[in-house]
Amino acid sequence: MAELAVGDKAPQFKSKDQHGNEVKLSDFKGKKVILYFYPKDNTPGCTTEACNFRDNYQSLVKDGFEVIGVSIDSEQSHQKFISKFDLPFTLLTDEDKKIVEAYKVWVEKNMYGKKYMGTARTTFIIDEKGIIQHIIKKVDNKNASQQIRDLLAK
Repeated sequence: MAELAVGDKAPQFKSKDQHGNEVKLSDFKGKKVILYFYPKDNTPGCTTEACNFRDNYQSLVKDGFEVIGVSIDSEQSHQKFISKFDLPFTLLTDEDKKIVEAYKVWVEKNMYGKKYMGTARTTFIIDEKGIIQHIIKKVDNKNASQQIRDLLAK
């Protein structure tokens, strides 16, 4: 399977958010989207990244962005994560792994010599027409928002 690249049309998806509402990528047509994939709610790196987006959320919205997080966690897990850290943006559930597979971020990982399948922390910046403008594969959890700003400033 070929990886997605800048200039590709972002794969369409349909999923449930933390409230059980159906969300589709096409719902955001005409808006810029920061679609970020993360491994697991309430883990240190994922919490750091989510809180960075939280702390910079208003300025991202002001710049015309929607922030959407995706993990394979359940609605209930997302609700607890959002409540605990006061996250103001949508988190999508992907328990059937359709979105992570469509975006090619469901990958083999290796921790302490043990191989397993998991979500590669990756951020996609999608323009108003649904085209991938940037892909960040080496996400800096503490500075995820600034990484995006730096890319857009180039």
